[in-house]
Amino acid sequence: MEGLADLMTKVDTQFLGFPSPTAPRIMAGGHPCQGMYWAPKGSKPKAAFIATHYNVDFSEHYIAPYLATRGFGFLGWNTRYRGFEDQFLLEHAIIDIGVGVRWLKEVAGVETVIILGNSGGGSLMGAYQAEAIQPTMLDLVTGPGREALETLPKADLYVSLNAHQGRPEVLTDWMDASVTDETDPVGADPALDPFNPDNGPPYSPEFIKTYRAAQKARNHRITDWAKSELTRLNAAGIPDKLFPMFRCWGDLRMMDGTIDPSDRPTPMCYRGHPAQANRTPSIGRANNLRTWLSMWSLETSKCQGRPHLEKFEAPALVVQGMADTGVFPQDARDIHGFIASRDKQLELIPGAHYFEESPEVRNHMASMVCDWARTRI
Repeated sequence: MEGLADLMTKVDTQFLGFPSPTAPRIMAGGHPCQGMYWAPKGSKPKAAFIATHYNVDFSEHYIAPYLATRGFGFLGWNTRYRGFEDQFLLEHAIIDIGVGVRWLKEVAGVETVIILGNSGGGSLMGAYQAEAIQPTMLDLVTGPGREALETLPKADLYVSLNAHQGRPEVLTDWMDASVTDETDPVGADPALDPFNPDNGPPYSPEFIKTYRAAQKARNHRITDWAKSELTRLNAAGIPDKLFPMFRCWGDLRMMDGTIDPSDRPTPMCYRGHPAQANRTPSIGRANNLRTWLSMWSLETSKCQGRPHLEKFEAPALVVQGMADTGVFPQDARDIHGFIASRDKQLELIPGAHYFEESPEVRNHMASMVCDWARTRI
């Protein structure tokens, strides 16, 4: 079974950097849109994947050489918000993704574009495809930005790979519901504390129900405060401000493996033991007020998965690794259920979040994804 070093000898890579219709190249030289195009050595594939994340740099995505050595192109694409999650606005991220899709179609000679929605990027790429099908954000931009949203090129296939349903959904699922003061990382309500042994694990159905409701209530409290604070600041001529958020490694599924059972170890999350990780920064750790409302809010964010997936027409594949400690089988089943496409498939397979256990599990996943795509090109 070939490992990464062997695969890298069989691919070509090309760095790309472009301005966006709503963001020019900065004076220091960096482009808002940038990434890496991977292709089989010496060839120009007619089908290519594109993957983007809200914040994480996907230019050197682990899956790139596995797809490229199977005959596909792969564009690991970044928007202006790579590393700047605290400033994120969905409409501009979608415009930036459109730059990458258009390059694939108009410059790279790709005839079939396959969206790869991986991890947190699943809902972002889903939002892109949905906006290309039916724009809903035209009132948020003007001029070249509006024209870009009106003319987004659609992808032809969609793959969800260990993807969270959406940014508001995953943040809320991970929130520690016992937080009593958003400005204090210490205070906790013992009756809701997931790390209080009196509460579990295992957690009772009654506790789970109460805890989940309290997580949603926490999200709504932050939204109410963000809207009020934004109004107050704007009245004083201040456009926005940054604020921190604490304790977001509190999904009960991370501690209790009997909830949404899978092959994952528990207690465990992406940062190790949840009790320790919950004391450290997580997703959503810093936000502008507008970013909270655009990305994380259950009430106002368009980064939720379901409304976008329900617009899908293209064939779709949902892949979920059964040892993932942050995306769970029910998440994949829900994504599959939300997708409106008639041709859709759900695969629950061995592997953790990045299929990092061995070359074997990565090769198995990559072969399955590529075989599925080939039958629909």
